[in-house]
Amino acid sequence: MTDDERFMKQAITQAKKASRIGEVPIGCVIVYEGKVIGRGYNRRTTDKSTLAHAEIAAIKKATKVMGDWRLEDCTLYVTLEPCPMCAGAIVQSRMKRCVIGTMSPKSGCAGSILNLLDEPQFNHQVEIESGVLADECSDILKVFFKELRVKVKAERELEKRAEEIDS
Repeated sequence: MTDDERFMKQAITQAKKASRIGEVPIGCVIVYEGKVIGRGYNRRTTDKSTLAHAEIAAIKKATKVMGDWRLEDCTLYVTLEPCPMCAGAIVQSRMKRCVIGTMSPKSGCAGSILNLLDEPQFNHQVEIESGVLADECSDILKVFFKELRVKVKAERELEKRAEEIDS
């Protein structure tokens, strides 16, 4: 197992934490000199915050550990391609590398729709490695959304029966 795979496994562990609390399973870890210095998982619904993405949580923790907003020699591992907000935060933090599990064709900004991490007009570019444990990262999301659709369908059926009884 490569270092990238080992650290992506830790990001997957974070994604599973999100899934357990009913959040879209996205996880992230930030590594400096071979050690994890920041962890995060998606908590948007739980925290009722647009900003509660895995990458933002991990960046906040890593900057506290580093004692600086610059994460110049760090690598961020994330299970799903960063959105525009997170891609911007990664660039702003001066991250060295971003390792991505699976791409996000509908909202990804590390190559799918845009590539904010490698925008030549910005004062910083981030090295990108994608497809690390892609199947595992993708499967976590597929299972989550499949289970969510089943749950929503069952809830609708119960509501429909309740309405029929009340009528």
